This record gives sequence, structure tokens and C-alpha cells, in this order.
Amino acid sequence: LAGIYKTVIATDTSATQLDHAPRLPNVHYRRTPPVIPHADLPLHIAGESTVDLVTVGQALHWFDLPAFYKQAHWVLKKPHGVIAAWCYCEPEIDPAVDSVLDSFYAADSAPYWDPLRKLVEDGYRGVDFPFEAVGGAGEGDTGPFRFTAEHAMDLEGFFMYVRSWSAYQTAKERGVELLGDAVVEKFRRAWCNDENGDGGGEEKVKVVRFPVYLRIGKVGMVKL
Repeated sequence: LAGIYKTVIATDTSATQLDHAPRLPNVHYRRTPPVIPHADLPLHIAGESTVDLVTVGQALHWFDLPAFYKQAHWVLKKPHGVIAAWCYCEPEIDPAVDSVLDSFYAADSAPYWDPLRKLVEDGYRGVDFPFEAVGGAGEGDTGPFRFTAEHAMDLEGFFMYVRSWSAYQTAKERGVELLGDAVVEKFRRAWCNDENGDGGGEEKVKVVRFPVYLRIGKVGMVKL
């Protein structure tokens, strides 16, 4: 976004996330709660109907949607200001690793996911999205539109991804280590094609494919 727009205002509730964000001259970072009063909007350098695009990455399911949509409607230019929200689901790697991951996700991690996770699993289909279709996006549709994001990962990179799950953090707070020795060994065998468990097989960098689901619309002229 920084390469396309003159000014980007980026917010997150996590100070740690913001600490890891790249420092760019036209990006202004703000730590905020998911929904804040109009008077405290981080868009202090903007005003009503002055923003071209509002984006939300992997977070819309946490928001108080009526309040957030009211804020987005207030700052977006009328009628063509765009709001885009996307989420990504569990990745696809290869049949061996996918089998272990599917079982791990459905059984081991399931008790620690917030119920709102279901909205992500459904690709945001069940999220209220009261905006007009953007021309060319589809037959009067606001999505979800499916894409694929690919990343090259080694096994440790994959474990880092799992440790970023909110379910992993919740389990850890409750004294449960989801990536215990037995689970790590199952993933290692699948990742390294070590069916015999004798330590053979080579750890490889694999292409990890994340399905991404996008909801996108324009603000139009209807007031929320």
C-alpha cells in the first residue's frame, strides 16, 4: 500500500506487531483498540470523506462490526471509497504434512480457538458486509473472492507459523504445549518423508499455500 498511496495509516492492537513493522516514510503506525470513538480516530491527518481505502487483514472477525463500519463509512470518500477485508485459512503443503496438520488442527488445537474463528474457517462468508460491489469484481458481488498466497518454509518456519496462532498462545497460557515432542515428531516425519521414524529423510524447504478470502466493496451513498 505504501507504494501506491501517498499516505498510509496502519493500526494494530499489538505493540509487538507494530515493533516488527517496516519503517517507511509515508506509513504512520498507531496502536489502537479494534474500535475507538470518532474523536480518537488514528486518522488525525485526514477527515470525513477523505480516505480512498480502508483495509483489514485477518482481523475483521474480532471487531464490533456496526461501530467499525460506521467509522469506515465516515472516513471513506463517497461514493467510491473502498473497504477490503481478507482472511487466510490453514495452509496446504503436501498430502503427508496436510494429513498431520488437519488432525492437529481439528483435535489438538480445537479447544483453544475462539468461537469467532469459525468466521475465518468459512472464508468470511458469514460476515455482515453492508457495502456495494466494486465494478469488475463480480456479478454485483462483494465476495468472498479466493486467492492463494505462497510462501517457502522450512520445518522450523512452519513451527513458527503454528506458534503465531491465537490458539497456541491460549493453550500456552493454560499450561498446555501444543507442539509437544510427540506432535513435533509427527510433523518431522511427514515433512522429511521419514516414514520409518529412524531419523532418515531430508528436511526440505516446501511451498506452503495459504487460501486467502477477500470481501471488498465501495461505500456508496447510503449512510450507516
